Amino acid sequence: MSSREAILSRIRAALSDVPVDERPDDVPVPRGYRRSHTESGEDTVGLFAERVADYRATVTRTDHGGLPGTIADRLARHGAKRLAVPDGFPADLLPEGDWRWYSEPLDVPALDTLDGAITLAAAGIAVTGTIVLDTGPGQGRRALTLVPDYHLCVVHADQIADDVPGALERLDPTRPLTFISGPSATSDIELDRVEGVHGPRILDVILVDPTNDPEQP
Repeated sequence: MSSREAILSRIRAALSDVPVDERPDDVPVPRGYRRSHTESGEDTVGLFAERVADYRATVTRTDHGGLPGTIADRLARHGAKRLAVPDGFPADLLPEGDWRWYSEPLDVPALDTLDGAITLAAAGIAVTGTIVLDTGPGQGRRALTLVPDYHLCVVHADQIADDVPGALERLDPTRPLTFISGPSATSDIELDRVEGVHGPRILDVILVDPTNDPEQP
Protein backbone atom coordinates (compact mmCIF):
# COMPACT_ATOMS: atom_id res chain seq x y z
CA MET A 1 0.00 0.00 0.00
CA SER A 2 1.35 3.41 -0.98
CA SER A 3 1.42 6.36 1.41
CA ARG A 4 -1.39 7.99 -0.56
CA GLU A 5 -3.57 4.89 -0.28
CA ALA A 6 -2.83 4.60 3.45
CA ILE A 7 -3.86 8.20 4.10
CA LEU A 8 -7.05 7.90 2.06
CA SER A 9 -7.90 4.65 3.84
CA ARG A 10 -7.60 6.33 7.25
CA ILE A 11 -9.78 9.21 6.08
CA ARG A 12 -12.47 6.82 4.83
CA ALA A 13 -12.38 4.94 8.14
CA ALA A 14 -12.76 8.16 10.12
CA LEU A 15 -15.73 9.20 7.99
CA SER A 16 -17.44 5.79 7.89
CA ASP A 17 -20.20 6.78 10.34
CA VAL A 18 -21.00 10.11 8.65
CA PRO A 19 -24.39 10.13 6.86
CA VAL A 20 -24.09 10.46 3.10
CA ASP A 21 -26.29 13.56 2.93
CA GLU A 22 -24.52 15.41 5.79
CA ARG A 23 -22.71 18.64 4.94
CA PRO A 24 -19.96 20.40 6.96
CA ASP A 25 -22.28 23.22 8.00
CA ASP A 26 -24.78 20.77 9.45
CA VAL A 27 -22.60 19.98 12.47
CA PRO A 28 -21.25 22.75 14.71
CA VAL A 29 -17.54 22.60 15.42
CA PRO A 30 -16.67 22.82 19.14
CA ARG A 31 -14.56 25.90 19.91
CA GLY A 32 -13.42 25.02 23.41
CA TYR A 33 -9.86 26.17 22.93
CA ARG A 34 -8.42 29.30 24.50
CA ARG A 35 -9.41 32.22 22.33
CA SER A 36 -7.00 34.86 23.56
CA HIS A 37 -3.62 35.07 25.28
CA THR A 38 -4.19 38.61 26.50
CA GLU A 39 -4.99 39.38 30.11
CA SER A 40 -8.39 40.74 31.13
CA GLY A 41 -8.44 44.51 30.75
CA GLU A 42 -5.11 44.58 28.90
CA ASP A 43 -4.49 47.47 26.51
CA THR A 44 -4.91 45.63 23.21
CA VAL A 45 -3.90 48.60 21.06
CA GLY A 46 -0.82 49.24 23.17
CA LEU A 47 0.13 45.56 23.01
CA PHE A 48 -0.25 45.60 19.22
CA ALA A 49 2.05 48.62 18.95
CA GLU A 50 4.62 46.96 21.21
CA ARG A 51 4.62 43.66 19.34
CA VAL A 52 4.81 45.33 15.91
CA ALA A 53 7.84 47.32 17.12
CA ASP A 54 9.42 44.07 18.37
CA TYR A 55 9.57 42.97 14.73
CA ARG A 56 11.72 46.03 13.88
CA ALA A 57 8.85 47.94 12.33
CA THR A 58 8.26 51.59 13.19
CA VAL A 59 4.96 52.41 14.90
CA THR A 60 3.59 55.96 15.04
CA ARG A 61 0.35 56.73 16.85
CA THR A 62 -1.95 59.58 15.86
CA ASP A 63 -5.64 60.45 15.54
CA HIS A 64 -7.61 60.89 12.33
CA GLY A 65 -7.02 64.64 12.20
CA GLY A 66 -3.27 64.21 12.42
CA LEU A 67 -3.11 61.37 9.91
CA PRO A 68 -2.13 63.31 6.74
CA GLY A 69 0.62 65.13 8.62
CA THR A 70 1.89 61.90 10.13
CA ILE A 71 1.94 60.24 6.73
CA ALA A 72 3.92 63.17 5.33
CA ASP A 73 6.40 62.99 8.21
CA ARG A 74 7.00 59.26 7.86
CA LEU A 75 7.48 59.47 4.10
CA ALA A 76 9.88 62.41 4.48
CA ARG A 77 11.93 60.54 7.06
CA HIS A 78 12.52 57.72 4.60
CA GLY A 79 12.93 59.96 1.55
CA ALA A 80 10.03 58.17 -0.13
CA LYS A 81 8.77 60.40 -2.94
CA ARG A 82 7.36 58.00 -5.55
CA LEU A 83 4.71 55.71 -4.09
CA ALA A 84 2.15 53.22 -5.30
CA VAL A 85 -1.40 53.93 -4.11
CA PRO A 86 -4.04 51.18 -4.36
CA ASP A 87 -7.60 51.78 -5.50
CA GLY A 88 -9.81 52.87 -2.62
CA PHE A 89 -7.14 54.60 -0.57
CA PRO A 90 -8.72 57.86 0.75
CA ALA A 91 -7.41 60.73 -1.37
CA ASP A 92 -7.80 63.18 1.51
CA LEU A 93 -5.16 61.28 3.49
CA LEU A 94 -2.48 61.82 0.85
CA PRO A 95 -0.40 64.82 1.95
CA GLU A 96 0.24 67.72 -0.36
CA GLY A 97 3.80 68.40 -1.36
CA ASP A 98 6.61 66.98 -3.43
CA TRP A 99 5.23 63.46 -3.75
CA ARG A 100 4.24 61.48 -6.81
CA TRP A 101 1.41 59.01 -6.43
CA TYR A 102 1.14 56.09 -8.86
CA SER A 103 -2.23 54.41 -9.26
CA GLU A 104 -3.00 50.86 -10.33
CA PRO A 105 -2.54 48.99 -12.57
CA LEU A 106 1.23 48.76 -12.18
CA ASP A 107 3.31 45.85 -13.40
CA VAL A 108 6.20 44.38 -11.41
CA PRO A 109 8.97 46.29 -13.25
CA ALA A 110 7.12 49.56 -12.59
CA LEU A 111 6.64 48.71 -8.91
CA ASP A 112 10.32 47.91 -8.63
CA THR A 113 11.25 51.46 -9.65
CA LEU A 114 9.13 53.11 -6.92
CA ASP A 115 10.24 54.09 -3.43
CA GLY A 116 7.38 52.25 -1.75
CA ALA A 117 3.67 51.69 -1.32
CA ILE A 118 1.05 53.09 1.05
CA THR A 119 -1.99 51.04 2.07
CA LEU A 120 -4.76 50.51 4.59
CA ALA A 121 -5.20 47.21 6.47
CA ALA A 122 -8.00 44.68 6.92
CA ALA A 123 -7.17 43.72 10.52
CA GLY A 124 -4.48 43.61 13.18
CA ILE A 125 -3.60 40.96 15.78
CA ALA A 126 -2.32 42.29 19.10
CA VAL A 127 -0.66 39.18 20.54
CA THR A 128 1.38 38.45 17.43
CA GLY A 129 1.89 42.03 16.21
CA THR A 130 0.51 41.00 12.84
CA ILE A 131 -1.17 43.08 10.13
CA VAL A 132 -3.58 41.37 7.75
CA LEU A 133 -4.31 42.52 4.21
CA ASP A 134 -7.12 41.03 2.12
CA THR A 135 -6.75 43.03 -1.16
CA GLY A 136 -9.80 45.11 -0.20
CA PRO A 137 -10.24 48.85 -0.85
CA GLY A 138 -7.08 50.78 -0.08
CA GLN A 139 -4.94 47.62 0.11
CA GLY A 140 -4.32 46.52 -3.46
CA ARG A 141 -2.77 43.36 -4.85
CA ARG A 142 -0.15 41.36 -2.97
CA ALA A 143 2.53 42.52 -5.39
CA LEU A 144 1.89 46.11 -4.35
CA THR A 145 3.26 45.44 -0.87
CA LEU A 146 5.82 42.77 -1.74
CA VAL A 147 7.85 44.33 -4.54
CA PRO A 148 8.68 47.88 -3.30
CA ASP A 149 11.33 48.23 -0.60
CA TYR A 150 9.14 50.34 1.69
CA HIS A 151 5.58 49.78 2.96
CA LEU A 152 3.60 52.38 4.91
CA CYS A 153 0.45 50.83 6.39
CA VAL A 154 -2.39 52.65 8.16
CA VAL A 155 -4.15 50.59 10.85
CA HIS A 156 -7.15 51.84 12.84
CA ALA A 157 -7.36 50.88 16.51
CA ASP A 158 -10.82 49.33 16.10
CA GLN A 159 -9.41 46.89 13.52
CA ILE A 160 -7.19 45.24 16.11
CA ALA A 161 -8.26 41.91 17.61
CA ASP A 162 -6.80 40.43 20.79
CA ASP A 163 -5.65 37.20 19.19
CA VAL A 164 -5.80 35.11 16.02
CA PRO A 165 -9.33 33.63 16.53
CA GLY A 166 -10.84 37.09 16.94
CA ALA A 167 -9.08 38.35 13.83
CA LEU A 168 -10.20 35.38 11.72
CA GLU A 169 -13.82 36.09 12.64
CA ARG A 170 -13.45 39.54 11.03
CA LEU A 171 -11.93 38.20 7.81
CA ASP A 172 -13.47 36.60 4.75
CA PRO A 173 -11.73 33.22 4.23
CA THR A 174 -12.51 33.35 0.51
CA ARG A 175 -10.31 36.43 0.03
CA PRO A 176 -6.52 36.24 -0.49
CA LEU A 177 -5.16 36.98 2.99
CA THR A 178 -1.62 38.23 3.61
CA PHE A 179 -0.31 38.16 7.18
CA ILE A 180 2.54 40.60 7.83
CA SER A 181 4.64 40.44 10.99
CA GLY A 182 7.34 43.06 10.56
CA PRO A 183 9.57 43.74 7.54
CA SER A 184 10.47 40.84 5.30
CA ALA A 185 13.45 39.03 6.83
CA THR A 186 15.30 35.74 6.75
CA SER A 187 18.41 34.26 8.35
CA ASP A 188 21.04 31.90 6.98
CA ILE A 189 22.52 28.93 8.80
CA GLU A 190 24.82 31.27 10.74
CA LEU A 191 21.76 33.28 11.88
CA ASP A 192 22.80 36.40 9.99
CA ARG A 193 19.59 38.37 9.51
CA VAL A 194 18.89 39.76 6.05
CA GLU A 195 15.89 42.03 5.47
CA GLY A 196 14.00 42.68 2.26
CA VAL A 197 14.59 39.30 0.61
CA HIS A 198 10.98 38.43 -0.25
CA GLY A 199 9.13 41.61 0.66
CA PRO A 200 9.68 45.17 1.90
CA ARG A 201 12.85 45.88 3.85
CA ILE A 202 11.13 48.68 5.80
CA LEU A 203 7.67 48.53 7.39
CA ASP A 204 6.17 51.77 8.72
CA VAL A 205 2.89 51.44 10.66
CA ILE A 206 0.66 54.37 11.52
CA LEU A 207 -1.78 53.44 14.27
CA VAL A 208 -4.89 55.64 14.32
CA ASP A 209 -6.28 55.97 17.84
CA PRO A 210 -10.04 56.51 18.19
CA THR A 211 -9.87 58.97 21.11
CA ASN A 212 -10.10 62.10 19.01
CA ASP A 213 -11.20 60.43 15.79
CA PRO A 214 -14.55 61.83 14.58
CA GLU A 215 -15.01 58.93 12.17
CA GLN A 216 -14.65 56.28 14.87
CA PRO A 217 -17.47 55.29 17.28
